[in-house]
Amino acid sequence: VHRLITYIFVYEDLLSLACGAVIIWYFAGSFEKNVGTVKHCLLTATFSVLSALLFLLLEPLVSRLLEVGDAQGFLPVAFATLGVSTTRSRMRRTLVFGCRVPVVLVPWFGLCIAWFVPHSSLLGNLCGLLVGEAYGLGYCFCLDFPESLGSKLDRVFPFTLLKRIPGLKYIPGSLAERRASENS
Repeated sequence: VHRLITYIFVYEDLLSLACGAVIIWYFAGSFEKNVGTVKHCLLTATFSVLSALLFLLLEPLVSRLLEVGDAQGFLPVAFATLGVSTTRSRMRRTLVFGCRVPVVLVPWFGLCIAWFVPHSSLLGNLCGLLVGEAYGLGYCFCLDFPESLGSKLDRVFPFTLLKRIPGLKYIPGSLAERRASENS
């Protein structure tokens, strides 16, 4: 059962760790700015478990058709956050490699690019993307909690400890507090 969340910390080599670090920094950082640190931590764990469960459900079916690698690294969770971000985005089109494309296609282009990341599981990444898209479209509404709860969780351990770590940027749980911290 512990593997449902710990697989995101497993990397085969230094190159896959470096790719994972860049993806965490880029995608997870922007997602955290939008939802706050508390919700980001809880959704990271939730996306990890849901992606792993979907992977375990689909792996026996897909392995009959082609070889399936183990899900490892942060990529499935990064694809989940990217799926949420693009489905909830107000933008309709964006630039990808100099071409204007619909925003909802960006994670699918990313999935094609992630195929070349060493030791990356295409099925694991696809599961993460599907979980993120489902959450972004509102099918997992039970995972959403009000900002007032996020503000309350900001004031309890371990989040109070995260606020005190120098060099670590803590994003408040409520939208009003996030905007006030951005303006200051």
